[in-house]
Amino acid sequence: MDKIDGVIQPKFVDFDDFAKYENQIVTIAGYVHRIREMTGFSFVILRTARDVVQCIYAPEFSDYRWDENIAENCCVKVTGKVVSSEDAKGNKRYEVQIHNVEVLSHPKEQAPIVINKKQLDNVPLDTNLNMRPLTLRNPKERAIFKIQEGIARGFREFLIGKDFTEIRTPKIVFAGAEGGANIFKLDYFGKKVYLTQSPQFYKQTLVGVYDRVFEIGPVFRAEHHDTSRHLNEYISMDFEMGYIDSFYDIMNMETGALKYIFELLKKEYAKELELLQVKMPEITEIPVIKFKDAKDIIVNKYKKKITDFNDFEPEEEQLMCKYAQEKFGSDFIFVTHYPSKKRPFYAMDDPEDTEYTLSFDLLFRGMEITTGGQRIHDYDMQVEKMLSRGMKVEDFETYLMFHKYGAPPHGGLGLGLERLTMNLLGFKNVRNTTMFPRDINRVTP
Repeated sequence: MDKIDGVIQPKFVDFDDFAKYENQIVTIAGYVHRIREMTGFSFVILRTARDVVQCIYAPEFSDYRWDENIAENCCVKVTGKVVSSEDAKGNKRYEVQIHNVEVLSHPKEQAPIVINKKQLDNVPLDTNLNMRPLTLRNPKERAIFKIQEGIARGFREFLIGKDFTEIRTPKIVFAGAEGGANIFKLDYFGKKVYLTQSPQFYKQTLVGVYDRVFEIGPVFRAEHHDTSRHLNEYISMDFEMGYIDSFYDIMNMETGALKYIFELLKKEYAKELELLQVKMPEITEIPVIKFKDAKDIIVNKYKKKITDFNDFEPEEEQLMCKYAQEKFGSDFIFVTHYPSKKRPFYAMDDPEDTEYTLSFDLLFRGMEITTGGQRIHDYDMQVEKMLSRGMKVEDFETYLMFHKYGAPPHGGLGLGLERLTMNLLGFKNVRNTTMFPRDINRVTP
């Protein structure tokens, strides 16, 4: 009878460890990325999980003789000797002299597009997205989502280090947290339910349990927008924290998280940043401006006529980021005190001017990436605001249990992972930074 002990030994040597194995025999595995035949030898470029490794085949290296059936996109195991040479700048470059190739699988047919260049040349975005199982193998395409992994990882690590508890909340819900019509309805065994717009209700509820909570998960918006910045499903990085003194505590926590994320990327994801030529932002402090003051700047400095007095238009977000860069040298700017009309029913009104809320958006390189603020923690105040908006309080009985039985001053935010990735990497369309986008036109692959 076999037994499994869970002890995992590495099968293959990682490219980052080649220096330790110089002049030793190693085994690596991956796809044949490219073959370049030269006089008397061949370069075989192998695409491993994270790297592109140069291997060299020549008859004098071993008794192995090249299999002419090996082609691009074959999955192989290569055994050979790690050797080094110096480039023009004196840096060591490692490669593998092939001693043996074991073919694990052959492609059924030739790929319809070329993926073995650094980037996808002249491939329209729709084609890229339609052929995701293939295009994601391109080094630059996969680097996007390796960096995205680092962003989510940094968010998680930072918050756990600040005593936050990671939570998992339902995505099928009884009511929309954000209100409005942009919510997907479902027939749930004869009952009308919805896909969650936000984990808001559960975040607040669990502040009453853990004080500080966070979640990284999908949310859904039934917005009929076909723009470069909208998705109908995206990943929201949320946190909620209790016992705050003001909503500035939330902005400060996010600033700390972003600093941590960017330092982690520079340390652990340098090869992807270099491949994509990412210009990393430097954060020391993030400027803060009130919504109505920002609108004044848009009118007086940039001479733009205001058509929406309760929110920013995309062009206005761009102008405020331009202002932040010109005035403060910052890629980021917090805009605070949004009008109450624009914010959800759980947003705390500013006691000094109840037309506005103790809330904020964070803008980054021309676009809003975060919405957050202080929440109402008093039961009577919350019920009053719900009634003022024509809501049925009885439909929110379980949510209001949090307020009824004691809730601390608290607040939180939601940060869009794909938008942050898009603006960090300099893309113009959020679909470029979404593995498998869902928008008004796309539900496949």
